[in-house]
Amino acid sequence: MEQKLHTPEGVRDIYNSECETKLALQKKLNTVLHLYGYKDIQTPTFEYYDVFREEIGSTSTQELYKFFDREGNILALRPDITPSVARAAATLFENEDLPIRLCYAGNTFINHTSYQGRLKENTQLGAELIGLDSIEADAEMIAMVVDGLKKTGLKEFQVSIGHVDFIKGLMNAAELKEDESREVRALIINRNYFGVEELLDSKNVKESVRDSFHILPELAGGSEVLEEALKTAPDINARRGVTRLQQIYRLLKLYGAEDHVTFDLSMCGSYGYYTGVIFRAYTYGTGDAVVRGGRYDNLLAKFGKDTPSIGFAIILDELMSALNRQKIAVETVRQNLIVYTGETEERAISLACSFRGKGRNIELLKRETEEEREIYEEHARRTGVSAMLYLRDDGKIEMVNLKTGEEKLVDL
Repeated sequence: MEQKLHTPEGVRDIYNSECETKLALQKKLNTVLHLYGYKDIQTPTFEYYDVFREEIGSTSTQELYKFFDREGNILALRPDITPSVARAAATLFENEDLPIRLCYAGNTFINHTSYQGRLKENTQLGAELIGLDSIEADAEMIAMVVDGLKKTGLKEFQVSIGHVDFIKGLMNAAELKEDESREVRALIINRNYFGVEELLDSKNVKESVRDSFHILPELAGGSEVLEEALKTAPDINARRGVTRLQQIYRLLKLYGAEDHVTFDLSMCGSYGYYTGVIFRAYTYGTGDAVVRGGRYDNLLAKFGKDTPSIGFAIILDELMSALNRQKIAVETVRQNLIVYTGETEERAISLACSFRGKGRNIELLKRETEEEREIYEEHARRTGVSAMLYLRDDGKIEMVNLKTGEEKLVDL
């Protein structure tokens, strides 16, 4: 007997109702992006390794899935779709001076080594606004995230917004070396502020700068924290960053998105290519952000087109986990089942054709005369069928609503 193969660690099969829910969710979110004028783009699942090289600032090269083509070129499965879109936009829209709005959906692959139980393949759906550096562009992206999450049925979520220049200003004021800055960023991301203070003490950082780091945990909350952040901003760039957040918030109120927005000046950003405003969306039922985004004004220049950009990615797997744990049902297309015998085959096919012509999903299943209805009813429940039409040889149809349990007997 042959041994059955299973999936490698970190990837899994998605099928039946879960797959249907995921595709329905993707369709809802895509609709929102289209409403904002974004146009679809598809980039390759794998690219030349250089697209994700260390200086790009995406995922650590140690966590890339790398392989060779026949010519010996190093290729990599994409860990992040933004660099791929940046590479494509720099080529396809090289001479375009006006803003470009692109959206996408696709799977990403990260070869985690220390995160047990974490998926190595995730589906991301996102948008990129290329060629525009303005508060209007920043606000549009965040408003689109809020609208998208609302569309999925989520009610309790927050988009937390920060600015790269605030943390960068603190690092510069502390006169930290590059490796020390990386360590401090990691400590801040993990909310280990005792570790931050210990490191700053060991470097004899002046007291006023240490005080600024000390109040970082307090610079998270509503728009009122921005005033406090302005007082402690260590340099002109940090102050400009906070002022920009204030201007973005004014526009977000016009969008009606302010109830789902908070600020966090300790936010560092998960990607090295972020240059300005950064944001993440959080909700209950998942341990990680369901959306990650930010401004990356220098990324396209690495591919030959020097233009500012901002974007975000919704991690569908995290979002589905949150919706499931919050018991929020995603509306999907109703699936119906017609069970028939040899005697009723002609009528069954005629019914199926008629229903399909009206846009209804119909599965046909032939049974033996002596088989019990319960067998097919159990099958229907397992596969997420909404209603079953059970055709009897005596010219009757047993109509069963599997959602409500209601039954009806009608003439064939």
